[in-house]
Amino acid sequence: MYMNRIKMTCSNENNQFANVGLPSRRFLGLQATTPTYDISLTPIMTLCALFIASFMLVAGNLSADAPKPNLIVFIADDVSWDDFGCYGNKDVQTPNINKLADGGMKFMNAYLTASSCSPSRNSIMTGRYPHNTGAAELHTHPPDDMISLPTVLQQAGYYTIQAGKFHMGKNIAVGLDVMVTDKKENGHGGEGAWLKTLKKRPKEKPFFAWFASSDAHRGWDSKNQFRGTHKPDEITPSHYLADMPATRQDLCDYYDEIFRLDHYIGLVVEELKAQKVLNNTVIIVMADNGRPFPHSKSRVNDRGMKTPFVVSWPAGIKNSGSVCNSLVSVIDIATTFVELGGGLVPESFQGHNFAKLLDNPNADFRNYIFAEHNWHDFEAHERMVRDKDFMYILNSRPQLNAKGAIDVNNSPSSQDLHKLHAQGKLTGIQGDIFTEPRPSEELYDYSKDPDQLNNVATNVEYSSKLKELRKILKTWMKETGDSVPQKLTKDWYTRFPNSKKTKDYKIRGEMPGASNNAIKNNNKGQF
Repeated sequence: MYMNRIKMTCSNENNQFANVGLPSRRFLGLQATTPTYDISLTPIMTLCALFIASFMLVAGNLSADAPKPNLIVFIADDVSWDDFGCYGNKDVQTPNINKLADGGMKFMNAYLTASSCSPSRNSIMTGRYPHNTGAAELHTHPPDDMISLPTVLQQAGYYTIQAGKFHMGKNIAVGLDVMVTDKKENGHGGEGAWLKTLKKRPKEKPFFAWFASSDAHRGWDSKNQFRGTHKPDEITPSHYLADMPATRQDLCDYYDEIFRLDHYIGLVVEELKAQKVLNNTVIIVMADNGRPFPHSKSRVNDRGMKTPFVVSWPAGIKNSGSVCNSLVSVIDIATTFVELGGGLVPESFQGHNFAKLLDNPNADFRNYIFAEHNWHDFEAHERMVRDKDFMYILNSRPQLNAKGAIDVNNSPSSQDLHKLHAQGKLTGIQGDIFTEPRPSEELYDYSKDPDQLNNVATNVEYSSKLKELRKILKTWMKETGDSVPQKLTKDWYTRFPNSKKTKDYKIRGEMPGASNNAIKNNNKGQF
């Protein structure tokens, strides 16, 4: 059904959202960036200063008169960064996403803040790191009063839409004018409602749409109209998977669901063309975490934490088909969208505006990316920092293996790896998921090892870099109020092969950041 939402904002918030025509200003605790002027001058100087001030304020408001861009996020469910054709995957078919990349910009180093679904999505929508949302673990929600992107855009005059998989908290729902909650209406991925919500929107207002597919989450949809598009004998499994029939078929079913996602994205683009609004619509195509295969989903390396990030905006991207190699975090989306929409960025948003990269993909932006992995079916506490050339991972539970989420554990691809393991035929990377205990620290040199296969943390040649990134990560954890609870949420299932419920099933431990009241900490950390 369609649920029409009443705007729920208190008078204080409304007051703080005043003057939305000044997009550089911030509210809720941050000092406004609008210039102030010292009028204790001579009369003539005072008049001049007042004139200049008035002119700047008028100019700021005039700039807001330009049509606000429409904003769309297509978010896939469990899709790795290199599983679109435009990212070099020769096996998968994604013609519509490829077209968006050809006409827009492809980001090569966009990172999630969490490698599992709801923590990742809540982080994007609140513009906050998972431990700062109070919902760092799977199936947990931020507090109801935490400010979210839809609420801020709504206050800036946007009509806000959500259709498809939700998996987030009530604080997100408050800011939505329309939510499509009926599973039949949504279809498998939400694509059934995407076009309907666009057609029913008020045409006089700019809109924000969160179009969330369930593709390509397990289990595979037997009713997928595109099932059978990809053929097992025509694909090559990734080097960390087994090249066996069951794995090949598993990958084909996965690619078929990505193809369906691509198909419905194409239909939305055609509808935007028909409504003559495509030119001024910013489209992001991304995912919430890595593919649901061993070595990917729930990992903090590129296979789990890096996301495809295609941005299309015909009116706003100067050079079509451009590629951006700058580091970008998904917490930057909320800040960027609000400032593009002429809104006021809340103090609680921890991200930065990456819009300048759309003009110049080589512009300076982030020096660091930070990410985390917490409980997702199984106990975990990992933190990651990446700079331009290195990735450092800190594992506070090294005694545990990394076999992945329960749906990954039960997959045909996982079973094939376990067969090879029993036969002693695994390669080094294939066998990584069985390593127990794991290193407490990992360091990877991108210049020599872009796939993060060779941990050089114990190599004396890299000791200075190890110390540098270790310090940076620990500083970020301290500044943002992160913590390593002694009593984390434990495994709810046995890890393999039976995946039976444990005695700790449904028992929550202490949330990372809780002891430091991280939900009230708005520190952005290093940038």
